[in-house]
Amino acid sequence: MYSIKLYRQLEAKGFDIGLKQCGSLNLAQTKDRMVALKRRIAYNAPTGLHCEMLGKSDLKNLHPFLNTDDLEGGVWVPEDAVANPQAICKSLAKLASGGGAHYVTNCHIQKVVTEHERIKGVQTSRGFIYCEYFVNCAGMWAREMGNLCYPKVRVPVYPAEHFYVTTSPLPGIGVDLPYIRDFDSHIYAREYNSGFLVGGFEKIAKPAFLNMKLIPSDWKKDMPQDWKHFMPYWEKAMSRIPILKDAVYPTLTNSPDTFTPNGKWILGETPEIDNYFVAVGMNGNPLQGAGGIGKAMAEWIMEGKPTQEHLAFDVQRFLDLHNNRMYLQERTKEVVGRHYAIPYPHQNEYKNARKLRCSPLFSVLEKRGAIFGTRMGYERPLYFDTTYNGKGPPPVMPPGTFYKPKFFDFMLEEYYACRETVGIIDMSSFSKMKIQGKQDLSEENESQYTGVVEWLQCLCTNDVNIPVGGIVHTGMLNERGGYENDCLLVRERENCYLMVSPTSQQTRVLDWLKDHLPKDESIQLADITSMYTVVNVIGPKAGALMSELSQSDIELNVQPFTYKTVDIGYASDVMMMAFTHTGEPGFCLYIPSEYALHVYDRLITVGFDYGIRDVGSLTQRFMRIEKFIPFWAEDLTRFTTPFEAGCNHLVKLNKEYFTGKFALQHQKDQGITKKLVMFILDDLDPDKDLWAWGMEPIYRNGKFVGTVTSAGYGFTMEKLICLGYVRLPFTDNRNRNHTVITNDYILSPTAKYEIDIAGTKFLATPKIHAPFVSITIPKVSDESRYMPKVISHISSY
Repeated sequence: MYSIKLYRQLEAKGFDIGLKQCGSLNLAQTKDRMVALKRRIAYNAPTGLHCEMLGKSDLKNLHPFLNTDDLEGGVWVPEDAVANPQAICKSLAKLASGGGAHYVTNCHIQKVVTEHERIKGVQTSRGFIYCEYFVNCAGMWAREMGNLCYPKVRVPVYPAEHFYVTTSPLPGIGVDLPYIRDFDSHIYAREYNSGFLVGGFEKIAKPAFLNMKLIPSDWKKDMPQDWKHFMPYWEKAMSRIPILKDAVYPTLTNSPDTFTPNGKWILGETPEIDNYFVAVGMNGNPLQGAGGIGKAMAEWIMEGKPTQEHLAFDVQRFLDLHNNRMYLQERTKEVVGRHYAIPYPHQNEYKNARKLRCSPLFSVLEKRGAIFGTRMGYERPLYFDTTYNGKGPPPVMPPGTFYKPKFFDFMLEEYYACRETVGIIDMSSFSKMKIQGKQDLSEENESQYTGVVEWLQCLCTNDVNIPVGGIVHTGMLNERGGYENDCLLVRERENCYLMVSPTSQQTRVLDWLKDHLPKDESIQLADITSMYTVVNVIGPKAGALMSELSQSDIELNVQPFTYKTVDIGYASDVMMMAFTHTGEPGFCLYIPSEYALHVYDRLITVGFDYGIRDVGSLTQRFMRIEKFIPFWAEDLTRFTTPFEAGCNHLVKLNKEYFTGKFALQHQKDQGITKKLVMFILDDLDPDKDLWAWGMEPIYRNGKFVGTVTSAGYGFTMEKLICLGYVRLPFTDNRNRNHTVITNDYILSPTAKYEIDIAGTKFLATPKIHAPFVSITIPKVSDESRYMPKVISHISSY
């Protein structure tokens, strides 16, 4: 939205940037594509972007050259425009120069110079430039530029050969002809010099410069035409726009574009070097995002922190593996085509560059029917296909859907195991950091040294001065009171803690902690994520199972929010934590990775008589949503506070000081302006209707008040459940950011809430507390369900 506003301002100032508001037609050949487009319309409606769903005849009226025979429909976006990227660059450069910026052309960067891991300057072919900030926006050279400094900076981008055809002028082609996106054919087309420009995002793309260590200076010579590769897409274009068959001597151009491992931009300050910023990886959308990205980077540098949420694009979402050249080449083949793929929620995993970062249990779980997805490159079971007998090729996820997933019955059985017997979840991907004091302290001196505790007290909202063997759930905040981390702290010794954070936090939280370390180097951090295999054992019979395995009465000896080191089978030093991430009774086992297979085997063997079952992360996700447990990067972000998220119990304002305390104190005194609310979709039929998956608009009495952050099926309530923040309606902008939201406002009897799922609004009942979920639940089929031989009492927690 900001980019088009900026380009219009350039036009208004007299710059000729070739801006033409021709609008766009976004076509759908299938019913699923129509659903995807309707979801986008619903999402964009509150922003003011006008979108209109059209049938075949209306599409033909707007674009008379369009063949609509095989279409279900399409979306008309009248505000979309095209422009000349080079003219925009020159115009912005001229404006910046007038404001005091200095542009130098024909100048090569030879080295980015740092001092104490902070930007100092740049050595160029025309001299040295001292600078306080450096922004790497070098496009397909960005990864190479990341290697021109010490320490090296990860910039995981790779260029793919990008093909487009330009035609000679054709009769009747006007400049106002709409831009065409034919997603299901993986092509786009627009008017160009009274002819057409037609390009594609191929399902299997061609990574560029495969046999070269660096991009050559004369790189254009290595960009040959490849009609054999592009011909299937050109044929689809001629079918969609038949007049293209009359084009004389169409010209094929091969111009590389840069892509990232997951098809999203890379923005922000790098974890390796302070004041080194990155704005790269446009993934075929450079013009659409350029204005907004430039604004975001400028504000970030000026303010010293982001002014809006960019977690999905954060440069700190990567590890070294993502910057591996071979990994990038293989992933790029697939990521290009994903640009136009249907975005099925939680059912759209990449196939290339997989099976790299795996739990020691991976092969065993695969033979047991695990369907894997990845997070931070880590293979995690999503659910288990129990029809697989371990022979032949492993099962794969069925085709995606926006309705009830085709694998829902597997998840339902996993849920029943967690609620009736025992479920076992591989959670090894969680980030694990060791935080400890000086290692040269004797045990006697360590007990007198309190530096680690004092340091963590300043960073954490909760009281971390717990007994050795204790566990505390806490937030770590910024000065605004927003979340920087949501974690567990396990006190192993007086001045040694294990910190457990979400998987996606592995790079980001380590960098954040390093930025807050004392200068005397009295505290040491270590990433020990790979040292432990983590297994969640949950369910009403988890205690009895673990008591048998450890030959002790676990439920008596391990109290909630504590841990004990136990032996399981032949394995020693297993940390058994009385804490789960689902709100269910059970334990989390931190197993030294070399013992993982043995411990898992013992769990499955002994657990057979308890009805044990493997459980995937999607089932776990639905369980935590039903328990109203907010999660990092979805419900908790840098711009949400514990009070807004309903995590007041994790905040101890009576502590002397912690980062964000003053902001929280202000909220406590003045009230909050938004609040995380659970919504139960009472009139949605899970078997027939579209599901909510996240990002759906929330309306209160017809006015937009928020967006769904998490959504899933409540197995116990047998209804769809959404979490999302509610605030003052957008139509009341006058006081919106300063008006307090109260529980009375949210739960008012006169408030009618609706959630828009692809254009259909479903009634939603608000809850500000998790509904009580009884441990006793109805059974679907007692005759068909396995009944365990061992009966255990239900844990009190």
